[in-house]
Amino acid sequence: MIKILKFIFKNQFKASKSLDKSGGFTLVELLVALAMSSVIITLLLQFMISVITTDSDEEIKINSEQEIQIALDYISRDLQEAIYIYDAAGINAIKPQLRYQNDNTKTPILVFWKREILDNNSAGEDNSSLVVYYLDNSSSTIWSKAARISRWQIKKNNPGFNPFNIAQSNTVEDAMINWKKSGTAYTDAADVLIDYVDQTTDSPPAATCPANTTTPPITWSTITPSTITPSTITPSNGMTGFYVCVDKANTTAKVFIRGNALARRESNPNLIKYENGKKSYFPTANAIVQGAKSGY
Repeated sequence: MIKILKFIFKNQFKASKSLDKSGGFTLVELLVALAMSSVIITLLLQFMISVITTDSDEEIKINSEQEIQIALDYISRDLQEAIYIYDAAGINAIKPQLRYQNDNTKTPILVFWKREILDNNSAGEDNSSLVVYYLDNSSSTIWSKAARISRWQIKKNNPGFNPFNIAQSNTVEDAMINWKKSGTAYTDAADVLIDYVDQTTDSPPAATCPANTTTPPITWSTITPSTITPSTITPSNGMTGFYVCVDKANTTAKVFIRGNALARRESNPNLIKYENGKKSYFPTANAIVQGAKSGY
């Protein structure tokens, strides 16, 4: 009898457990399920953030590449009309005559005279203008924390303009490096051509120009914003985000631009410096352009 009762109670207990189990989940099971769900959701969120970040990074890189190419194309078209391009020594000679001569945040990198297209009613006089491209790293609330390339131009009827005078000089070069502005103060300001140009001063990529040759005779002058020497304008701040190699004798220039895509994402100046591990964020473009024949 006792054995029968034990058997009944034992089977009743098993049935009760089975009913309880089929009726829902235990607290432990719910906690385990919740933990697993949290892990899965966290992984999915991390994956989504990674995809969004990757897309954003690629977008800012593409935007930088496109903009520096557009800027380079604009400068190239401008240079095709050049009749005289200043080398480093020439820029050093006429810098006191240029706009922003006392502004150390704006360095003249590319300086040249170009021939202006005359209208049908002109008297046939020689009509040229002076064009200057600056590397500008001045602080600004409008532009990014990176540097910018600005363009300044003066021509006939602009305050401060004075045409060069070949007739009163021994050579074309003498006329150009001894050019003086008029007595009227400049009023025209430089216009920003492109923002997000690399402003790195801590060991950026070096400015390199093509090798000089004897056949044909080509001598390149490197122009970057740094200390001025007889053959090179390189900046005391070391920037090479925009620099030019000038073959003065052949009215030819090689223009280099390096963008800074990181500056589109970061506002902290310490986070947008060039590093080898981040060089994909610093796209580059360059072009060799020959100007027009001066006829002088």
